[in-house]
Amino acid sequence: MQTQDRIPETLTAPLPPLDAAIQASQNYLLSQQYAEGYWWSELESNCTMTAEVVLLHKIWGTDSTRPLAKAKTFLQSQQREHGGWELFYGDGGDLSTSVETYTALRLLGVAADDPDMERAKEFILSRGGISKTRIFTKLHLALIGCYEWQGIPSLPPWVMLLPEWGPFTIYEMSSWARSSTVPLLIVMDRKPVYVTDPGVNVDELYVEGRANVNWSLPRKGDWTDLFLELDNVFKFCEEWNLTPLRDEGLAAAEKWVLERQEASGDWGGIIPAMLNSLLALRALGYNAHDPIVQRGLASVDRFAIETEDWYRVQPCVSPVWDTALVMRALVDSGLSPDHPALVSGGNWLIEKQILDYGDWAVKNKIGKPGAWAFEFENRFYPDVDDTAVVVMALEAVKLPDEKLKQEAMQRAVDWIATMQCKPGGWAAFDIDNDQDWLNDIPYGDLRAMIDPNTADVTARVLEMIGRTDMTTGEASVDKALAYLRTEQEQEGCWYGRWGVNYVYGTSGVLAALALVAPPYDRWRLRRAVKWLESVQNPDGGWGETCQSYKDPSLKGQGPSTPSQTAWALIGLLAAGEAVGEYATEAIKRGAEHLLTTQRADGTWNEDYFTGTGFPCHFYLKYHLYQQHFPLTALGRYRHYQQTVLNLDPVTA
Repeated sequence: MQTQDRIPETLTAPLPPLDAAIQASQNYLLSQQYAEGYWWSELESNCTMTAEVVLLHKIWGTDSTRPLAKAKTFLQSQQREHGGWELFYGDGGDLSTSVETYTALRLLGVAADDPDMERAKEFILSRGGISKTRIFTKLHLALIGCYEWQGIPSLPPWVMLLPEWGPFTIYEMSSWARSSTVPLLIVMDRKPVYVTDPGVNVDELYVEGRANVNWSLPRKGDWTDLFLELDNVFKFCEEWNLTPLRDEGLAAAEKWVLERQEASGDWGGIIPAMLNSLLALRALGYNAHDPIVQRGLASVDRFAIETEDWYRVQPCVSPVWDTALVMRALVDSGLSPDHPALVSGGNWLIEKQILDYGDWAVKNKIGKPGAWAFEFENRFYPDVDDTAVVVMALEAVKLPDEKLKQEAMQRAVDWIATMQCKPGGWAAFDIDNDQDWLNDIPYGDLRAMIDPNTADVTARVLEMIGRTDMTTGEASVDKALAYLRTEQEQEGCWYGRWGVNYVYGTSGVLAALALVAPPYDRWRLRRAVKWLESVQNPDGGWGETCQSYKDPSLKGQGPSTPSQTAWALIGLLAAGEAVGEYATEAIKRGAEHLLTTQRADGTWNEDYFTGTGFPCHFYLKYHLYQQHFPLTALGRYRHYQQTVLNLDPVTA
């Protein structure tokens, strides 16, 4: 019997390390795509979001219908060795965050003499106690009688009626401040004190004893004390019912809040605006079963993440941002532009383009809708940063209906062109939102009352122009370049408003200038490269602490993280391509750091917060940053190897 010759098995050589890392990362990200086409992962902040949601449900009496026992477990798990709770990972503990979390745990039935609560009390008292907390912490305590309304700055409701042609209206506040403040006009006028079950006090957290608290707002001994005198006038008018146009202002505030509720129930796409709007409705006497309230509470529920053990609340959700950045990473790393996952993502993004007028139109009289927001639903607050990134993501992919794609992109670029600020840059949500005096009013102690143009958002727009055949106009680009020149720091870096911090800002500006800067600006790129080289860590990575916002000597200083290492590499590679001079050794060491820290499943781990909400006061951890930014960097590094170093991918 004749036997058939055996066919030898095909021998497949293992992928080179760089290709293997890229493929593993691609596979992971592809596995995370939702069926509808988008990518979305957790947006982590500090414990105050969860603590304030606990307080909200206690005030509305809706706590029994939410898994708040899991919220208690979560909050307890986040207490650190020193007894407090953190603003961001490894910060040593934050006073206001700790007071709000402590109060929430008391509302959830944890006794004050619990050993962990005793440790928390010691930490809080060592930092100055309740009297040293931020205004918003004190406001939340006042709602349940744990702080006196006398110690809260007054906000007269007649500000809602100020004419558009005057020097100030609510639209001179940043979008996030506006959407949070308008409902608080109602709350702070009514000054409610709610009885909760269980009823609590936190008098043990006053260093001086509650009976000895000075409820006066603190003076600074400078011109800003004029605001305190004005606050005294407001309080006098409140006490004697002399506030002008009070009823009209409250009616206007209520109307504004109701008009800005999305069909999904959200307000402003952020938890503070959502919680404050619900608190305003409660102060106005709305019933918990009112459909408006029900939709609002349901929207808060959608921001929560529930696991088997924990219930925690995100400050916002980021599906548009996540989707656009993941798509760019996949294309940069070699995935075909017409890959089904990218087609699905691109179509989803086009569906999410906002074709309604929002608050931006109050000061921008010529712009037409066509932008994108950060979240699933946020008609009133699209932003420039998201819109520019979405345009670049769409440009990079090939969709079945290219005409539809191009039309969507053109609408977006046209809108961005009308949003340029007078100094030449772009802000996130508004145009010429730069009245800095608002940060000095007693209510504005987070110093986040305005939304001026910034280097990182401006750079994003210029990068978009450089990567597409669309433009905001030659004069517009020249103004933006002039603005970025003025913003470069002495060391050669740029400040990062929306990411931590100078590594983020510098990377973004380099990616933009590499594409659009005239030859006489190339020396600026070289200065920035020298700075990035100077702050590279011995392990080859880059990192920067959130503390650099408070202490400029910490620029570019901190333990290496995947996202910040990727940002530095993206900037170095872009600059090298522009000037023809690569920081070869720094780039190689940075790439090797990413390769050696990647985990077996293609992911990277990152404990540190590298996203910024409000500098010095509120930070974020985007759980996808540590995945897609390294993939972008490695994809561009592979392109650099193949086109500049002419390395064989098999041996690279």
